[in-house]
Amino acid sequence: MKHLDTTAFKATLLQQRQSLLTQLTTLRGGEVGRAQASTEHFASREDTEAAANTARDLELAMDAHDTHEIATVDAALKRIADGTYGECVDCGAAIAEARLLAAPEASRCITCQEKLEKQAKASRV
Repeated sequence: MKHLDTTAFKATLLQQRQSLLTQLTTLRGGEVGRAQASTEHFASREDTEAAANTARDLELAMDAHDTHEIATVDAALKRIADGTYGECVDCGAAIAEARLLAAPEASRCITCQEKLEKQAKASRV
């Protein structure tokens, strides 16, 4: 495997991490109240409660997604520190640089990622 210059990837990942942390902080802070306040125009109490529950479910899903994305970015930063960035965590093959440019947090080569997605899809059926 040719040597991969990780400097630009690290900078991109750190920027991505900061952006995700900002989103998460905003979601957990005052911005969350906007969804709740927007339910006040509904006519009945049931409508208001249903809208508030839907807004809260959305907030929880967004929180979980952002938390997962931060963990994924942190794992990529750890691989940079360990010197294993750019190697597939499953098969050890080099991850294509084009893939890393598109998704710097990628931990698998295309072949292993496709295999993982097929297995996940099959288990949902």
